[in-house]
Amino acid sequence: MAFELVIIGGGRMGSALCEGLLAASWCDREQLAIVEESLEQRAVLTRRFPDVEVLAALELDHVGSRTGAVLCVKPDHAEAAARETAIAGVTRLLSVVAGLSTARIEAAFPGPVAVVRSMPNTPVLVRKGVSAIAGGSHVIKDDLDWAEGILGAVGTVVRVTERNLDAVTGLSGSMPAYLYLVVESLIEAGVHQGLSREVSRQLVVGTFEGSAALLVATGESPQELRAQVTSPGGTTAAGIRMLEARAVRAAFLEAVAAAAERSRQLGR
Repeated sequence: MAFELVIIGGGRMGSALCEGLLAASWCDREQLAIVEESLEQRAVLTRRFPDVEVLAALELDHVGSRTGAVLCVKPDHAEAAARETAIAGVTRLLSVVAGLSTARIEAAFPGPVAVVRSMPNTPVLVRKGVSAIAGGSHVIKDDLDWAEGILGAVGTVVRVTERNLDAVTGLSGSMPAYLYLVVESLIEAGVHQGLSREVSRQLVVGTFEGSAALLVATGESPQELRAQVTSPGGTTAAGIRMLEARAVRAAFLEAVAAAAERSRQLGR
């Protein structure tokens, strides 16, 4: 049986995409399949998605003229998985593999293939992700629309050129870790001021969630919202002054630059 979409790799990202696509009714359940090498993980996926076909390998009869694939494997397995996808006859591929260029994926195929490269981040697991997409040398608008439809089931999608994907990786791809570090530090700061860890956690996580919602709901800039909280000579001003003195802003600039450069190195 030929499927409309095959997800290659049933790990956290592949599972999140499958769940989002099902929730969005992107296609009929019987038109969606997951390819997963691990017998143990296949059993997990079968229990989680009872109406979705879970395959040990992609075969010729699984692929038709309209079949697309999403490459969701680890970077060191990606090119081998792309070659197996090519052998099965897939001609449209969305890759969520970090650091792997469209040119390297295209090289795994014997003929022209529409490769869309993407960089999602981990909030796709709760359908709040932000993903950037860029097309390879054989991609047309219809291919980008197709890829955006898939990733749009688990969050927001922006379109960039491929040369900007390393910057995207350093910014939004790594950003959840930066933010978790900030949350972790603020919880610890509350404990140092005498709060219990649980109370500190509730205050920090709740404020983090509410502040993000306020930023989205008002449409105001972060500078404007920060100014609304920062009264001259007040408590917040004292805290901001200390953060600026410790060059926190510059540290974030350097963190994103370092992560983007590492992405460039991995792609060479």
